Amino acid sequence: MHVFFYIQIVWGLDEVTLLNPPTEALPDHLLGILYSCDEPATVQLDCVVSFETGRISTFLLRQWSCVPGDPEIKTVKLKLPDWLVYQADGIVPDSPLVLSCLLRASVGYNGFDDTERSATAQDVAALQPKPFFSRPVKQHQLCIAWSKQMLQLSQKILQKQCPFEQETVQFLSTIYASTGENFGITKTLEPFRNELLEYLRLKAISFPWCTLSVWIFVTRHCQESMCGVFYHINSHDNYVTPTLLLTNLGQLHVQINGESEESSAFLSSFTVPLHEWCQLGVMVQGRTVNVFMVCMDKEPRTVQFTEHMSRHAVMFDDTEGYFVIGGGKFIRGVEGYVGPVVYNRNRASLHVMSEGIPDVIKNVNLTGWLQTCQEFHLDMTVKINGFSLKARQRIETEACFDAFHQWMVKERLPTNQQCEPWEETVPQRRQAARLAKLLVFKYGGREVSLPAVGRALYTLSLRKLGKASDTAVVSRLLPLLLQAGCLGDNQALHMSSVLLSSGLGVQKQHHKAWLLALLAAQRDDRLALLHLGHLHHRGLHGLPTDPDLAYAYYANIAKQTTLDRQNPTPQQTFVEAVYLNNDEVLNLQTNEGHHIFQWLKLQASRGAAEAEQAVARMLFWGQQGLSPNIEEAVRHYRRGAVQLGDPVSMYDYGIVLLQGQGVEKDIPKAVYFLKKAMEQDFVPAINALAWYYEQFEGDYERAVQLWEKADLLECPDAAMNLGVMYSMGLYPGKPANQYMAYKYYLKSADRGHIRGGVHLAEIWTTGIPGYVSRRPLDAVLWVKWAAEHNGYLGSILRKALDSYLKSNTFVSLLNYMMAAESGYASAQFNAAYLCEQNPGNFLDPAYAAHCMWRYYNLTIQSQNPDTYAFIRMGDLFYDGYDGRQNGLFSAAQMYIQAALRNNPQGWYNLGLLVEEGYKLPLSVLIELGLSELYLKDNISLLNALFKRCRDSEDTNSYLPCSLALFSVFLQSFQKDYSVSIKVSTAVAVVVAPTMFIIILGVLRRRVLSLN
Repeated sequence: MHVFFYIQIVWGLDEVTLLNPPTEALPDHLLGILYSCDEPATVQLDCVVSFETGRISTFLLRQWSCVPGDPEIKTVKLKLPDWLVYQADGIVPDSPLVLSCLLRASVGYNGFDDTERSATAQDVAALQPKPFFSRPVKQHQLCIAWSKQMLQLSQKILQKQCPFEQETVQFLSTIYASTGENFGITKTLEPFRNELLEYLRLKAISFPWCTLSVWIFVTRHCQESMCGVFYHINSHDNYVTPTLLLTNLGQLHVQINGESEESSAFLSSFTVPLHEWCQLGVMVQGRTVNVFMVCMDKEPRTVQFTEHMSRHAVMFDDTEGYFVIGGGKFIRGVEGYVGPVVYNRNRASLHVMSEGIPDVIKNVNLTGWLQTCQEFHLDMTVKINGFSLKARQRIETEACFDAFHQWMVKERLPTNQQCEPWEETVPQRRQAARLAKLLVFKYGGREVSLPAVGRALYTLSLRKLGKASDTAVVSRLLPLLLQAGCLGDNQALHMSSVLLSSGLGVQKQHHKAWLLALLAAQRDDRLALLHLGHLHHRGLHGLPTDPDLAYAYYANIAKQTTLDRQNPTPQQTFVEAVYLNNDEVLNLQTNEGHHIFQWLKLQASRGAAEAEQAVARMLFWGQQGLSPNIEEAVRHYRRGAVQLGDPVSMYDYGIVLLQGQGVEKDIPKAVYFLKKAMEQDFVPAINALAWYYEQFEGDYERAVQLWEKADLLECPDAAMNLGVMYSMGLYPGKPANQYMAYKYYLKSADRGHIRGGVHLAEIWTTGIPGYVSRRPLDAVLWVKWAAEHNGYLGSILRKALDSYLKSNTFVSLLNYMMAAESGYASAQFNAAYLCEQNPGNFLDPAYAAHCMWRYYNLTIQSQNPDTYAFIRMGDLFYDGYDGRQNGLFSAAQMYIQAALRNNPQGWYNLGLLVEEGYKLPLSVLIELGLSELYLKDNISLLNALFKRCRDSEDTNSYLPCSLALFSVFLQSFQKDYSVSIKVSTAVAVVVAPTMFIIILGVLRRRVLSLN
C-alpha cells in the first residue's frame, strides 16, 4: 500500500530569482527565471548599463504577465543589445566605453508603463562586458547594402583581432620565490597601437577603471615596517597608483596618487595569514578603491574586503614608469612566494577572484610539502627531547656516588630496558632518528636543533654517494636527502632537485624538482637561485621563458657574488671553466704536493716575481686545484712586496692590509705599499689609492682625480667607481647624473668588472626615461655572467674536477650536473662528455644517450660554446638519435657552426656528407662563403672543404686533412684521365689502404683526437 503526501507551498510575498545568469555579456544565453506574485502583476527583465561618460541607461529585454499561484520558472533567450555583445562591423554600431552592466528581473504592478510601475521584488546579477577585440563577430542573416558590404571587406574592418594587445596582462604566470631582500620582478607596459584602445586608455588616466589580482604565500612577517608585494614607480621614483605593500602586522597598505602629486593611503581591515595561499585583489573604479582577499585553506572560502573613497581624483597611467613584484631598490620584498599576477587594464570586475586556485599552484603542491615537513618536525622534536632526557639520566647515573647509593641504584634499575613509545620510528625515518640520538649523546644531552640533524643527514648522504660506483644508490639515498632538506638543509634540497630534474638514478619529476628548487631559493641558497634563473631564462621543463623573472633570481646571486668576493672563505673557490676534453688545461691542474706547484714555489724562493704572484694568487682564490689558504697567500704577497719590490705583489699586499684579509688591518702600511706600486705605474694601485682617499679621508676631489687618471688607462674599477660618484651625487661640483653613471658602468662592464656589470643591468632593467631604453634581455645576460663568478659555484666545479682526476666518475658527474642545471656552460659540456665516455658502463646506455643529447644541446645554446659540442650534436642528428630519422640537414647545420669556429672536424664532416651523396643547400654554402661552388661538381666542393680543414690553426689536423685532399685528387685524376687508369690503380693499391686506415682512424665521427 502506498501513501502519498501532498504539500502545497503558499507564498506570501512576491519573489523573483535569476537562476543561471551569465557572468559575461553573451549572445542568446538561455536564462531561467523563478517568479511568483500575490496578485496579477508583470515580470520585467532589464539591462542597466553605465557608460564612461557617467550616463546610466536601462534597456527593456523582456516582459510578461504573472498570475497568482505556485512559483513558476520561465526560460527566456537573453537578447542583449548588439553593441554590448558583438564587435562593431559597420552594421553593429560603435558604443561608448561600458563601465558596468547589470541584469535586473523585477515583479511590479500598475500595468506596463514604467512611470507608473512599482517593483515589489527584484534580483540583480552583474554582467562583465567583454573587451572590444575579444567579442565575437555577428553573423548577419539579412541582405545588406552594397556600400556596407564593401565597407566590411575593407582591410581595417577585416582586422578583427589584436593578439599582441591583450587588455588583460599576465605580469607573472608562474611562482616566484621571494627571499625578502631588495630583489624583484620589473615589468613595463607599452601604449596600445590600436587607436581606439589607446584613446580609451588615455581617457581613463584621470578616471581609472581596472583590476589587479596577486596570489601570495607569506612565510614570515615583514622584518621592517613594510615590504613590497606589487607597486608602481613613476619616472620621478615615486610610488604611484596602484601600490600594494604589506605591513609588519600583516595588513595591506594601499597607496594611490592624484593629479597634482597629492597621494593618499589606507590600510586593509583584514590581515594576510602566514603559510597559506591567498589571492589579493585591488579594484579601482574612479575614486573608489576596493581591496579583496580570499584564502584557499579555509572552508568556506569567504571574500574579505575593504573599500576606500579617495578625497581627490585618482590618476593612473600604466605606461609611465614601471611595476615591481616583490622587492626593489627602494624596499625589501615580502618573504614567501608570489603566484600568478594578472592586471585588467580596462575592466573592474570581481570575476578574477572566483576563478579558483591556478593550476601552477596546484601542481607544485607547496602546502602539501610543508604539512608533511611539519609532521616530520614534530616527530623529530619529540625524539630529540626524549633522547636528551635519557642522555642526562645516563650522565647522572655515571656520576661518582658512594658504594651504598650505587648498590641502591643498581637494585632499582630493571634488568632489561625497553624502548619508550616515542622511540618507535617508521622505517623511512630510522636513519634520521639514529643521527638525532647520536648527536644528542655526543653533546651530553643538550638539545640538538633540527637543522643540525639535517646537516648530518646530508653529510651522511654525501659520504655514501662518494663510495657509489653506479646510479643504483641514488634511489636509496633520495629519501635521506629529502628529509635533510625538510629539516632545513638547502644543499640537500638543491641536490634533490637536480636528481629529480635530470633523472640520474631516479624517475624524473619536474614539478617536485621545481618545488625543491623554490624552497631552497626562498631560503637564499645561491645555487638554487642560479638554477631557477636558468630555468626561466631558457624556459625549460615546461616553465615559461621570462627574462624579468630570470633577472630577479640572477640579480640576487650576482649581488651576493660581489659581496662574497670581498669576503673570501674556505667554502669558496675561484670559478674556472675547465673542459674535460682539453688535456692541456687538465695537465695544469695541481695541488699542494704536485710537482707543478712545488716548482712554482721553488722559482718564487729564487726571486722570480711572476712565480711569487702565481703561488699567492692560486692560494688566495683556490685556483688550479689548490684549496684556498688566505693566510699562506698573504705571506707570499708580503715576500713579493718587501723582498722583491714587485708592484703586483705590493698592490695585492696593500689591498689585504687595507681590508684585513688574512692579516691584521694596517691602513698606513697599506697606503705605503699602494703608493710604491703606483710609483711603478701599476694602474690598479691608482684606483686603490683613490678608494682610500674617498673612504678614509673623505677627499672626493683627490679621489676623482686619481680615478679619472686610472680610467684613461682603462682601469675597470676606476670606471665603476666614477659611475658610483655620479649616481650618488658625490662628484665634486656636479649634481647627481644617472646617465653619466650609466656611461661609466657600461665602460666598466665592458672591461670585465663584475660589480659594473651588475649596476649596468640594474639600469637596463628599468631604463632611464629620455636617455636609456629598457633592455631586459641584455640585463639578464649581464647578471647571469656576474652570478656565474660565485665562489660557491666554483666549489662545486672543483669537487667535480677533483673527482674526475681521481677517476670517481659518478661523483664527478653528479657535481657537474649540479652546476649544469644552474646553466654553467662548461659543466653542461662536461656532464655530456662524461655520459658519452660512460667508463665501465656505470650509466644505463639509454640514459647515457639522453644525457649526452640534453647537455650537448644546452651547451651549444650558451654564448661561447665548445666546438666539440657542435660536432657531437651533428653526429647525433646524423645517426638518428632516439629512433628519429637521420637529420642530414640538422647535422650539416651543426658541422657548419663548428667549421665557422675554425674546428677542422667540422670541415671534414661536411666533406663526408658530400662524399656520401648529400648535396649541401645553397643557404649552407652561402654561410660557408662557398656559394660559387653550388653548381659545380662534388670534386671542387670537396677540394675546398678539405683545404679549409688542412689550413686550420690545429696542427694535428694537417696530415689527416692532407690525406683526404690526396684522396680527392685521386678521384679527380681517375675521372679526368681514363687512359691512366692502370697507373692510378697501381698508386691506389699502394697508398689507399694506408691512407684510409689513417683517415678513418683519426677523423671519423665520434673520435676526439682533433679536440
